[in-house]
Amino acid sequence: MRQYLKLSWRNLWRNKRRTLITVASVFLAVLLAVCMRSLQKGTYANMTSNAVRFSTGYIQIHAKGYQDNRSINNSFEKGEMLDSVLTANSNVSLSVPRLESFVLASSGNHTKGVQVTGIIPELENKMNNISGRVTDGHYLTDGYDGLLVGDGIANYLGLRVGDTMVLLGQGYHGITAAAQFPVTGIFHFPDGRMNNALVYLSLHNARNLFAAPDLTTSMSLLLHDPARQQATVEQLRQALDSNQWEVLNWQTLNKELTQEIAGDNAGGIIMLFILYVVIAFGVFGTMLMMTMERSKEFAVMIAIGMRRSQLAILLFFETVFIGLLGISSGVAVALPVLLYFKINPVKITGTAAEMFIQFGLEPIMPASLDPYIFVNQGITVFLISFAASIYPLMYIGRFKILGALKK
Repeated sequence: MRQYLKLSWRNLWRNKRRTLITVASVFLAVLLAVCMRSLQKGTYANMTSNAVRFSTGYIQIHAKGYQDNRSINNSFEKGEMLDSVLTANSNVSLSVPRLESFVLASSGNHTKGVQVTGIIPELENKMNNISGRVTDGHYLTDGYDGLLVGDGIANYLGLRVGDTMVLLGQGYHGITAAAQFPVTGIFHFPDGRMNNALVYLSLHNARNLFAAPDLTTSMSLLLHDPARQQATVEQLRQALDSNQWEVLNWQTLNKELTQEIAGDNAGGIIMLFILYVVIAFGVFGTMLMMTMERSKEFAVMIAIGMRRSQLAILLFFETVFIGLLGISSGVAVALPVLLYFKINPVKITGTAAEMFIQFGLEPIMPASLDPYIFVNQGITVFLISFAASIYPLMYIGRFKILGALKK
C-alpha cells in the first residue's frame, strides 16, 4: 500500500501543469460552494439572532391563550412557582419579564399607534444590549420616569431627548391608561419596524400606566445551548400546568421569518445543486482530458507487466490526492476571506436594502464559520471528484493496448 501511495504521488508531479489544472477545478468548486453556503447560513443566523434577542427570546412563556389574543387582559402574575421552574432548568440562562400593550402616542399635533413594552432595564439590556443601540440620550433606569423611543417614532412625532410624549390607551380590564413621560433616549434597531413602533418604559411605570400591578404578559428566555431548545420547551411544558400556561419556541412566535428562511434556504439548495452540476462537468472534463492524454502511458505500463487492477489502484490514489489537494487549498483560501466577512459583513444597499428593512431584516450578509459548512461542502466535492474518476477506472479495464500505443 505504501508503494502505491508513493508512486501515485510521484505520478501527479511528472506533469505539473496537468495536475494543477485538475486541482484548480476542485479548488474552485470548494471555494464557490463554501462561500455561497457560508453567506447564506450567516444571513440566516443573523436573522435568527435579531429575532431572538430583540423580540421573543428562544422561548416565551405566556398565559394560556395570549398568543391568539394578545390583550393585556391575558396577563399573569409571576409567582414563586414559575421562578422555581425556570431556576431549576439548567438550560435557561436568562428570563426577562415584559408587560406589552398598544396605545396612542402623541406630541404636538401628531399622533401614532405604538407598542409600549415595560421592561426591567438591567435584564433587558443583558438580553439585547439596548443601551448600545441608544443613539441620543441615555438608557432607562428603574428610578427615572422616562421612556425610550425608536428613531422612526421620534422623527414622525418630531421628538428630541427631553421632550414629552403623551400615551393614551386602554389598561387592564378596560381602565383608561393615560400618562405623559419625558423622552430619556432614542434608539435604533436593525429591524426598521421596531424603530417605527416600539416604546420602552420601566416595568414599574408600565404597570402603573396600565393599572396592572405585579402583572406580566410574557417571559422571554435565553438559553445556554440553543441546540437543546425543543427539549427545553418540552421540559417546561411538563413542569407547568398546560391549562394555565403556554410555552412556545421562537419559530412558532416568528412564523413569517421562519417561512422566509425556509423558502430562501430551499432556493439556496437549488442554486447549490446547479453549482454542483456545473462543478461535476468541470471536474469530469479535466479527468477525461487527463485520461486521454495518458492513454499511451497506461498502455506502456500494462505492456511491461503491470496488471490493470494495479494501475486502477494507482489512478484511484491519484484521484484521492487531487481531491484532497483541491479541497484543502479551497478551504485554506476561503477561511480568511469568510473570517473577514464575518467581522465586516457585506452591506446591502439600494432597493435590496429597502426590501430587507420592509421585512424587518438587517440589510447585511455576514459569513458563517460553522465547521459543518466546510465539512459538508468538502465531502460533497470530494464525492463529485470520485464520481468523475469512475470513467478513467472503467477506461483502464477495457482500453486496447495496441491501439493506445499507436497514438
